[in-house]
Amino acid sequence: MIDARLQVALSGGGLDLPEEGRIAVYRPPIEADLRELVPDQCDIIHDYKPFYDIWEGRGYDVRQTAQERYAAAIVCLPRAKAEARVLIADACARSDGVVVIDGQKTDGVDSILKEMKARVTVHGPVSKAHGKMFWIDASAAEFFADWAEGPSQTEGGFWTAPGVFSADEVDLASALLVDALPDKLTGNVADLGAGWGFLAAHVLTRPDVTSVHLVEAGYMALECARRNVTDKRAVFHWADVAHWEPPHKMDVVVMNPPFHTGRAAEPQIGQAFVASAARILSAHGDLWMVANRHLPYEAELKKRFAQVEEIGGDARFKLFHATRPARRRR
Repeated sequence: MIDARLQVALSGGGLDLPEEGRIAVYRPPIEADLRELVPDQCDIIHDYKPFYDIWEGRGYDVRQTAQERYAAAIVCLPRAKAEARVLIADACARSDGVVVIDGQKTDGVDSILKEMKARVTVHGPVSKAHGKMFWIDASAAEFFADWAEGPSQTEGGFWTAPGVFSADEVDLASALLVDALPDKLTGNVADLGAGWGFLAAHVLTRPDVTSVHLVEAGYMALECARRNVTDKRAVFHWADVAHWEPPHKMDVVVMNPPFHTGRAAEPQIGQAFVASAARILSAHGDLWMVANRHLPYEAELKKRFAQVEEIGGDARFKLFHATRPARRRR
């Protein structure tokens, strides 16, 4: 974890961070202990709303994206290499001092270290806790401008960005759900975990739909959705689905919920989506959902809805239609 490596690097390991000026910390894991840094000196850069809220709750200044110059920057590597390069390029472009890179071996830190060594002088690394930390001087930052990458259009014509789910092609599960949706959808619809907007765009082809609320925790994914879904009936919410409060009850919910934030499956995420769908739907509302076949959502669906049926799928995915959400007694 970053805290173990940062302590070693700052205590005789050769890393010096400025005593004055602000330090940008990109994507620190929520388990990280940043006690080696002065909280009032740090900007946490996190575009995933649940983690944004956690760091903000700890008293840190948090931003979706870096927006100013910094005296130094620390990048905690995500798993996706393309996204890691983008974060490093952004940190290099905004830092007037040292740029620190930290990551677990399982997140590809060795590969990034090798690539950066091929371009510039790299200091360190500090190896500890199944990961590495290394850093470059401000003078070396210009050599990574070509790693910068923002939203771009795919051959299919939709906008995505590095790190956004299903960035290269349409997700097969979402495509399966689109094919299963009824021709007639009416009223106010919520797309929970909307991603770059594939489901919402198809829902908006129904003329009787009044509005579609795209609820997405990933800030960059939502920025892509704004480019992909230009219908005036679309409303965009950067929000944690578990806590999102709609302006009024929804008539329909569609969703292809995520099932992990790390490497291992976390079915409780999808179960929280089911609970949220039941909470925001009207008494006669409909839920249309797709999920990986191995994930245990049936019990939660039956707990939250009076009527649940599996309406199809394939060897990998299952489709559900649920109606009449249960209301908790006060």
